[in-house]
Amino acid sequence: MYKILLLSVCLFFAHIAMAQEKLTIKKDSTATNTQPTDSVKPYVYVNKGKIAGRRAAIRSAMLPGLGQIRNGFNLYRGLKVAGIYTGATLLTLSYIDNTKQYNIFIKELEFRAENPKETQNPLYANTPTDRLIAAKDIYRRNRQVIIFSYVGLYLFNIVEAYIDARLANFDVGDVARIKISPDLMNSNQMYGFNSFAPGMKIAVSF
Repeated sequence: MYKILLLSVCLFFAHIAMAQEKLTIKKDSTATNTQPTDSVKPYVYVNKGKIAGRRAAIRSAMLPGLGQIRNGFNLYRGLKVAGIYTGATLLTLSYIDNTKQYNIFIKELEFRAENPKETQNPLYANTPTDRLIAAKDIYRRNRQVIIFSYVGLYLFNIVEAYIDARLANFDVGDVARIKISPDLMNSNQMYGFNSFAPGMKIAVSF
């Protein structure tokens, strides 16, 4: 009898111990830290003017005038492209002419160096050698200036395309508003008589 009672008590305490172990192992559903996810994505500012400016600069670097045309062709941009190629054409013609004159003086000086007191070109028969050297240096310097002008025109084409693209995408509508309306202006006041003249009223609002 006592053995049965003792066995029952042992089984009861063993059951309680197993139940406590299950409770400690079981995870608490409220203990999990779940952070709510925001479905709204954060606003990312994109500078469209800067991107358009870079593209225009790259296009003009590849082909002068292409950046201006891709910014939106109109009469003003067409005149700028025409001015770029007109300047390049004039520089090319000037370079060809200066190179031709430079070669003429070089040949004359080389001939005089090999044949003293003789002249190859009759046009310079009475021209001293030092004058020929000075003329040769002038045409050589002119060619160098033309080459630098080529580089300057090319860089100007790139910078102008970049600025044009930035300004084309620059909007001041939300920053400032200008309102122009007709108005009467008091032009003179003498002896109690007021004279008014028509004018324009300009109002700037931010």
